[in-house]
Amino acid sequence: MSQSLLRLGTRNSALAMWQAKKVQSLLAEKGQEVELVPMKSEGDIELEKPLYELGITGIFTKSLDLALIQNKIDFAVHSLKDVPTALAHGLKMWAVLERADHRDVLIHKGADFLEDEDRPATIATGSLRRQAQWLHQFPQHQVTNLRGNVQTRLQKLQDEDWQGAIFALAGLERMELVPEKTEFLDWMIPAPAQGAIAVVGRESDTATEALLSQINHQDTRICVEAERRLLRELEGGCTAPIGAYASLQGEEMTLKAGLFSLDGQEAITAEDKVSKEQGQDLAIQLAKEIKAHGGDAILEALRNG
Repeated sequence: MSQSLLRLGTRNSALAMWQAKKVQSLLAEKGQEVELVPMKSEGDIELEKPLYELGITGIFTKSLDLALIQNKIDFAVHSLKDVPTALAHGLKMWAVLERADHRDVLIHKGADFLEDEDRPATIATGSLRRQAQWLHQFPQHQVTNLRGNVQTRLQKLQDEDWQGAIFALAGLERMELVPEKTEFLDWMIPAPAQGAIAVVGRESDTATEALLSQINHQDTRICVEAERRLLRELEGGCTAPIGAYASLQGEEMTLKAGLFSLDGQEAITAEDKVSKEQGQDLAIQLAKEIKAHGGDAILEALRNG
């Protein structure tokens, strides 16, 4: 049964609006009318500093959390990789949509530099995780900061004397902006929940939660919750150089995770398989393995800046 008009909060970037319209469309199929309420986040306003220098947890979600708590919106849509593992008090994750492609890609001006081990190059990214993994693979390269929406970052790449920039494939595909010169980085472990869209609402609003449960994709949710559990166990925020990716093959889950030093010199990875019902336990196990094999020292160095 549909409710009266519901207010869906979203960031006002083109990609965030695409995600919100996706949720709006799915609910329209269920007979529910939804009004979009766009707003800016702190992460959209401060574009010069790297995300990790801003020192704010949930920089892309706080304004929407506040709007929810103040009852200015009924629910909010997020890129799940931007959502802190601990939600604000009184809020709950209502649904996770089916995941898009989880991979990172390199957008470049010619990939011949990747074949020459001694050739210097400058690669742009605002992500410590991407920076660390790139430098682990290509220690001779330089990495520079890149912030802004998808279109802005693509334009910056064209304007600057850089060889390439790293993007999430899901965002490029949603915006229909995948360039011809794209290298798929299958070796790079994505951010926990990369490619997944989440809907968050108030714990007290059980009626709207029941409606949103109809668009939840349970297999995606099982995977991203394992990834986010590993992130929480490592006590790493959304900007930490931590990668995690879970996939299902029938009833079996494979979870791969990695923790990296910022200079790329240290990379600690772990991988295992369990039944999908044990995904949370596997996340805890792999986090312990990573810590025991040098991860604690990397995490301590990250905390001390």
